[in-house]
Amino acid sequence: MSTRVEDALRERFALQCENAEAYGAEFAALWRATADHALGGKLVRPRLLLDIHRALAPAASDAATLAAIDIATQVELLHYAFLLHDDVIDGDLTRRKRPNLIGQLAAGNPGATEQDSLHWARSSAILMGDLMISSAIMGFARADVPAHARGRLLDLVERTILETVAGEHTDVALSHGIIASDVDTVLSMSVYKTATYSFSLPLRAAALLAGSSPSAEETLHAVGRHLGLAYQLQDDLLCVFGDHRTHGKDAFSDLREGKETAIIAFARSTAAWSRIEPRFGAADLSLHDATVMRDLLRECGAERFVIGLIGDQLDSLSALLADAELAGEISPDAARSILVATARLEGRQA
Repeated sequence: MSTRVEDALRERFALQCENAEAYGAEFAALWRATADHALGGKLVRPRLLLDIHRALAPAASDAATLAAIDIATQVELLHYAFLLHDDVIDGDLTRRKRPNLIGQLAAGNPGATEQDSLHWARSSAILMGDLMISSAIMGFARADVPAHARGRLLDLVERTILETVAGEHTDVALSHGIIASDVDTVLSMSVYKTATYSFSLPLRAAALLAGSSPSAEETLHAVGRHLGLAYQLQDDLLCVFGDHRTHGKDAFSDLREGKETAIIAFARSTAAWSRIEPRFGAADLSLHDATVMRDLLRECGAERFVIGLIGDQLDSLSALLADAELAGEISPDAARSILVATARLEGRQA
């Protein structure tokens, strides 16, 4: 199934690259570079949608299966749009162990100053992110599904985009001290910014396409929030305590950017914060300073605290699934598919 999503994405980008030729060589090159960076991902969200759809509707017709693949493709486009905007906001130049779109574009202008190249590259990423969102929404609107399902799907996508933007907005406000940081606020932000579109959207879309009951859809929405929050918390842990050669992000980028994660929110309440704060958010943070900061975060219990939060989310998820399966809201196969995805999350290093 994931291969069919990759094929659909390749076809979509091939067509857009061809159409872009009419608007000049630079624009066509931008589309080709975007396609190169958008393809080759792990396809976490499409895989989840298709696995759950297959479990909820094992006897789905070929047309229904094709519609699910189409929707899964739009979800991946939406994901890449958010990544582009996120890289601009965070100032990141690498992703997936190589320069991201911004990093590639910024390095390809030998006749321009570094500042001009970065402005060009970031502007290009913003514009392409806008186009990806537009393309995804049009894909949802044109999906070959019954009219009532399309209407509910568009409502779901609209709500998803709203919550994701609200979460990103809060994240930036937290990083700049505009909103006071505490664990509850950080967790709420993470649910909106990551869990809503990465997990609740694929799960709810799968249920909607499979014709599941509203109660089943709501259960999967809650499951997605727990799974997504656990995913984001683990991502935070990997950035600070993981091996950047494996996870592919800038080493200690969250510490350099001053990101208000649950790790930092907890550390602020400990005696270690006075030693962490002076270099937290320093753009010129050295590897030595970051390593010292990491060790302090570990010693003050922040790492252990967040690992405990992840465990709480996964326990709540398991309880929800057990209750839903017992009540007949979701099938045993659907519950197992989600637990398989959860197991992959628990063991991931990237």
